[in-house]
Amino acid sequence: MKKISERRVFQFHPSLIWEIISDISRSDWVPGVESITLDGNKRIFKMKGLGSLVEEIIDCDDSKMKLTYSAIETMAPIIHHLAIIQLHADGDTTIFEWSTEIDPPDFAEAIQQGMVGSLDQLEQILIKT
Repeated sequence: MKKISERRVFQFHPSLIWEIISDISRSDWVPGVESITLDGNKRIFKMKGLGSLVEEIIDCDDSKMKLTYSAIETMAPIIHHLAIIQLHADGDTTIFEWSTEIDPPDFAEAIQQGMVGSLDQLEQILIKT
């Protein structure tokens, strides 16, 4: 198993970022996603040209601004996936921490690129608000 993480400081208030992240049906900040549908605690992504991906939302804690989820059905043969997004306030700025455990480790680079792409896209959305 491999652990990867991304950390970024955003010059936006945490509540604004949490409003986007905690809306688990929102797909505009994740590159390559055509749509998201919800089925209970499952989030089903329709990916451009790649089919679908299903995540289980383990916890979405508003008081801690923490989202925990696991990819449970993927196109790739993943044995284990667990991701945590945690926002921390630093005045009016936000420290965005995103960690992922992945097995097999061969998929770590692609997952990390997806994390970076999502953070870049999130930043563009925030700038437009």
